[in-house]
Amino acid sequence: MFISLLLKTLSFTDCHPDLLQRKVLFNNTFLPKAAFQPPEPIPYRVPDTADAFSDYKYRSACNISSLDLHTPFSPLCQDRKALLEAMSGGGRIGYDAPFMPRGCDMRWFTTEEICDILGRFEKVIVIGDSMMRHVIGSLNVMIRKDLGYGAVTDWNFTPKERQDCFCNFQFNVKACSVQGIFKTADVMKNDPGSLTCPSGSIDLMIEQMVRFPMPPEELTRFRTLLGTIKPRKPHAFIFGHGLWNGLDLQATLDWLDLLLDIATEQLPYLRKPAAFWPRLFITPNAAGPRKPDEFLLTQGNKALVLFEESVGFEMAPRGVDHLGTWNMSVQSNIYDGV
Repeated sequence: MFISLLLKTLSFTDCHPDLLQRKVLFNNTFLPKAAFQPPEPIPYRVPDTADAFSDYKYRSACNISSLDLHTPFSPLCQDRKALLEAMSGGGRIGYDAPFMPRGCDMRWFTTEEICDILGRFEKVIVIGDSMMRHVIGSLNVMIRKDLGYGAVTDWNFTPKERQDCFCNFQFNVKACSVQGIFKTADVMKNDPGSLTCPSGSIDLMIEQMVRFPMPPEELTRFRTLLGTIKPRKPHAFIFGHGLWNGLDLQATLDWLDLLLDIATEQLPYLRKPAAFWPRLFITPNAAGPRKPDEFLLTQGNKALVLFEESVGFEMAPRGVDHLGTWNMSVQSNIYDGV
């Protein structure tokens, strides 16, 4: 579900006006006095009403439906600003109930639409900590159509790893994180048949840069990744940071500003006012019941809420979009409990 939120945000950076920006003026399925209206009766919303995972590998074994994660309704959000506010402010009607944005709805994209969105960019670069590893892992699940092993390098698994890193367990930080897929190139090299997107059409990767100050080798690697030549298509950046610096707002801003400065140093065209430079910052999810007591003061839910609000204020002057995840996750079953 969280990944559909992310993809919807990216889609608005380069959308098809005839589809994504069309205003639905009339909904003939309107139900008087209903708290939430049914989705608009147009072809564009049909995928939202069906299980998007129905043809994924291990659908039955993993026992999860996209409809368990998101309940569609109308109206559909009409622009990126409304979408981000709706997703950041949305929630659930009951514990572990499907997520619903606040005020307007999101799309649940098909895998083919996901490939199209990611393919609009030269690179989609995810930067951050273990939460961002879950982000890229979830994207890999969707572009490989594999709920069992889509996030991990199952092509080189031992029988024990296939047992330990199956379904939700593939996101186990301690047991399976080193087997995560960190770039599309690895899939193309080792298991190209598992990728649903056309060959060579997407380039998705993660740079794990978890705390500030950053080691020199991480900064060198980031500079090398960007290069110095303007790409044929724009890069998209998805940032996530906070917990490794104890939700220290200034440390997070210093971390982000340094990365933005490096990007403009490497690619000076990004300094131009008209430069197309999609950037999204994602703040951490709610704390779960297994959060160690020693972190409750600095990383508990009060600290997380204040951090998310403060980061939101700081992103707009930098031209960076912000997606909050606290409301989305506070009433959900958090897999690792922290």
